Amino acid sequence: MKTGQLMPVSEVFVSVPDPRSKRQARHDLSELLTVAVCAVLCGANDFVDVALWGKSNLAWLRKFLKLKAGVPSHDTFCRVLAMIDPAAFEAAFLRWVGVLVPALAPDSVVAIDGKTSRRSGGKDTSGPLHMVSAFAAGMGLVLGQRAIDQKSNEITAIPELLAMLALEGTIVTIDAMGTQAAIARTIRSRGADYVLCVKDNHPTLTDSILLTLAGVAEKIAPASHFEEQTKGHGRVEVRRCWAYDAVSQLYKSEQWAGLQSFALVERERTVDGKTSVERHYYISSLPADAARIAQAVRSHWAVENQLHWSLDVQFNDDQSRVRRGYAANNFVVLRHIVLNLLRHNTTRKASIKSKRLLACMEDDFREELLGLAI
Repeated sequence: MKTGQLMPVSEVFVSVPDPRSKRQARHDLSELLTVAVCAVLCGANDFVDVALWGKSNLAWLRKFLKLKAGVPSHDTFCRVLAMIDPAAFEAAFLRWVGVLVPALAPDSVVAIDGKTSRRSGGKDTSGPLHMVSAFAAGMGLVLGQRAIDQKSNEITAIPELLAMLALEGTIVTIDAMGTQAAIARTIRSRGADYVLCVKDNHPTLTDSILLTLAGVAEKIAPASHFEEQTKGHGRVEVRRCWAYDAVSQLYKSEQWAGLQSFALVERERTVDGKTSVERHYYISSLPADAARIAQAVRSHWAVENQLHWSLDVQFNDDQSRVRRGYAANNFVVLRHIVLNLLRHNTTRKASIKSKRLLACMEDDFREELLGLAI
């Protein structure tokens, strides 16, 4: 589907409350955050890089920002990002995404998954940052994110994230950690369908699926079957899906809101003459349509390949030592903003890495990415 009009990045942060004392603040908060986005867009991966880029491009920045006190130091960037309430920062991100993506097309897959910024923990923190993100697989855009409290886990963060999103008509996919009856109810209450992976964290449910497939109670046939083959990089992969509507035979099927089907997905991969087979099981509120379920399952991996991989390889997220206060949370949101800006732009056919390089070198392309009217 087409995205909406791009809101100028300078307007994204206007609603973020300033945590600083007004008497001591020399730099406008919205301008400070805009400089940070511009710097990350152009390749900066920490606060030292952000300040260095800003000072080197002060003349260009002043084409659309006042910057009366110049560009802040790296210590100021770090201190301010560490103080900003992450909930307010994420709310500003959601408002911006709401303009960028006014509505998702029916059957769009929204993949929910978590990622740990491995080096964001330190002596003054209880552990590294773990962020759960919602990713529009077909568009390659981050729809929202929620940091997990150190004393909690994804099971509590996922419903909070789902409650913030407009999901009506979409298909939400989550790995085994999020296969919880309460999460299924939340998804259905938001007007969406779900495809949830079933693994060893639900052993009784898994066993009931296996027994049903084995025909222990009664022999059943799949309601539908789907198969596709892909070749590339010296690999041949065959993906098969069998969808069943015999959900009454599953363990406590009534606790899963809107449950209509379960599915077996098989991946047969041949590399250098060696073949391996993996089988995974899913429950879904979708009808027993194997092609539809298989597409949702495959689309889920976009969150790993297009989001988590990009953050690690292109934005150096796993090596980032940003950790003071809320700085790690808020810096991840900056990366999500930049990733969305790069993916939203279709005027240049280039990789994320190449687009960041072009943004650094070409003022016109940078202004186009940022939605700035000079």
